[in-house]
Amino acid sequence: MDKVTSFAEVGSVRLRYSVSGAGPDLLLIHGVGSEHEDWDGVVAALKSSYRTIAFDLRGHGESSKPAGPYTLDDFVTDARGLLDKLGVERCHLAGFSLGGLVAQGFALSHPERLHSLILLSTVAGRTEDEKRRVRDRLAIVADGIPGQHFENSVARWFTDEFRARNPQVIAELNERSKQNDPKAYAAAYRVLAESDLADRLPDIRLPTLVATGEDDIGSNTRMARLMAERIPGARLYIFPRMRHSILTECPQDVARVMSGFLEGVERRQMTHGQ
Repeated sequence: MDKVTSFAEVGSVRLRYSVSGAGPDLLLIHGVGSEHEDWDGVVAALKSSYRTIAFDLRGHGESSKPAGPYTLDDFVTDARGLLDKLGVERCHLAGFSLGGLVAQGFALSHPERLHSLILLSTVAGRTEDEKRRVRDRLAIVADGIPGQHFENSVARWFTDEFRARNPQVIAELNERSKQNDPKAYAAAYRVLAESDLADRLPDIRLPTLVATGEDDIGSNTRMARLMAERIPGARLYIFPRMRHSILTECPQDVARVMSGFLEGVERRQMTHGQ
């Protein structure tokens, strides 16, 4: 995998990004407290069928960590600015968790820049009970440190089997989570907790794939079905027995589902001359 990592100045923010493979452009956006390396397993499984562009969101990894608060538009602007820097006019866009929320915002603000949209383990249309629970978690994040939030969330994010078989992976992820800047982490989590584009989803007019884990508690199947119902023509896929961390637990399956969807989009574009 010919991965090249560099930095781009986008406005006042310095973004670290990596480019791999060749073919149609595919922009990948990670989740809260993560880094673009979380996509590496999926990128490897795609086998260079696409030119993947993955970057660290502001406040994450080696990108700039400006003081919060952050907004959803901040992340959308960063993604658009990176594409501009790289000379990418249109691309496919995939977002995971917070990245999926950013992808929704991007699709609504800049549909002319996208061929298709992939929303993985993300949120829309929370119930009042779900809003209350996420507010409780937000309070813990704001008052604590990222490592504590990770430790409290492991059982919700990963399947029991994966945790039992991969203690070293969990330990490494836990250590990495402790490196997150607490203020930047809380600022990003607040965007995920408080943003909701459910009412605007019918305005998305792009080929869209919505996918989540069957047993994901936070980004649950009810919300995935809501997104698939509200986005015209969207395709829905549920990963059996998976919880939230599908990029880590089953990257080959994620790549397979993404590939099937993207190949269909590419075929339709060729047929209709788009």
